[in-house]
This record gives sequence, C-alpha cells and structure tokens, in this order.
Amino acid sequence: MRPAACFNARVNTAYDVVAVFCGGDGRHGNPLGVVRDGRSHPDEASRQAFAKRLGFSETVFVDDPERGVVDIYTPGVRLPFAGHPLVGTAWLLDLEVLNPPAGEVWARSDGEFTWITARAAWAPERTLRQYASAGEVDALDVPPPGEWIYAWAWEDEAAGRIRARAFPGRGDGIDEDEATGAAALLLTARLGRALNITQGRGSQLLTAPGPDGTIELGGRVREIRR
Repeated sequence: MRPAACFNARVNTAYDVVAVFCGGDGRHGNPLGVVRDGRSHPDEASRQAFAKRLGFSETVFVDDPERGVVDIYTPGVRLPFAGHPLVGTAWLLDLEVLNPPAGEVWARSDGEFTWITARAAWAPERTLRQYASAGEVDALDVPPPGEWIYAWAWEDEAAGRIRARAFPGRGDGIDEDEATGAAALLLTARLGRALNITQGRGSQLLTAPGPDGTIELGGRVREIRR
C-alpha cells in the first residue's frame, strides 16, 4: 500500500492524488483524489462538498479497504460507477476487487498497466459523437453545458487506434475531461472490439471486450506529489 500523498489542513482530511491513464511518457492522465478513510466524511453532503472543494473530475472515498467498498463523486454529483476512479484506486491500494454502488469490479496489474473488468451498462449515459478525422476532434471548441459529449475519430481503424476528447457539460468547472474510462467502455461496447484511445492532451486508455458482456479497461497510474 502506497503512502498518503497529501494532507488538507483546512478541512482536516488526508487524501492522495494520482494521475490515471497516463501516456507512454508518464505524462498527462486524469487527476483523482482518494480519501482512504471515508469516516472523515461520513455523509453524502460532506463528501459532495469535499469533492467540490478539491475540484477534480472525480474524488473517491474508501469505506472498506478490505472489501474495496468505494463511493465516487464529481464536483456536483455522486456516481454509481466511473472508470478512472476505480483504476486509480485499485493501483493505489493494491486491490483485487472494488465494490462501487454499480457492482463488483475485479482489478489486476499487468506490468505498467492496471486493469479493471466492468460492464458498459454501468456507465452513465454519454453522447458518442464520431468525427471524420482526428484533426477535427483536435479542433473542437468546448461546447456549452447541457450534454455529456464524447467526441472521437479513428486514427488507425485497422489497429483500433482512436483519438477522443470528452466534454462533461455539467457546468461544474470541469469543461473537458482528460481521460474518461466510462465513455471508453461505452465506445468499446458499440464498436465490439479492443481499442487504444488517446484522449485529452495525451492520456492513453486501453480496452478489450471479455466474456459475458464484460470489458477490460486499463491504463497507467502515477502518484502526484504536491
């Protein structure tokens, strides 16, 4: 188990920060806050307030590290499932199973990658919008709030390589999501094949369809020190 990285004296809460789905050079990735002791924020209102204060796209509260019971929040809403928080928490706490509200999620490590096995049906609804080229995706402006849009295009269809950007549209300060595991699951389920996704400024997400409708989602994780 890795040491705690941060301590927020103003709210008296210890928490870690990791970057999830980093690129091959170790850069980028989506920042994630992990509160190892969920008892420090015992109710939903205080958790939501803390997640908003941190300002990451998601923050995880660990309620039972032995059974992997976790609770996930954006700055504005509670989520039953999200990909990058589960990959990051599995790496940080060396967990083999996680239990968010959506269901049991198995995790494994494979060299530099951490993987979870989940179902696309657990992912929140997203608009998957295909573009003709990666250049078109790169040129997109942030759309106005109102719709969660996952913009994507083939970089190399034969190789399963995709360029993507994600716009949550919630109006909570997260205009663009650097790496979005749930959306990657939805796109993998739609296309029915393994994918190698470059998202945001240079994050990398890997997916692979499994048996019985499951999908593996994997990526690199690194600790952020502040």
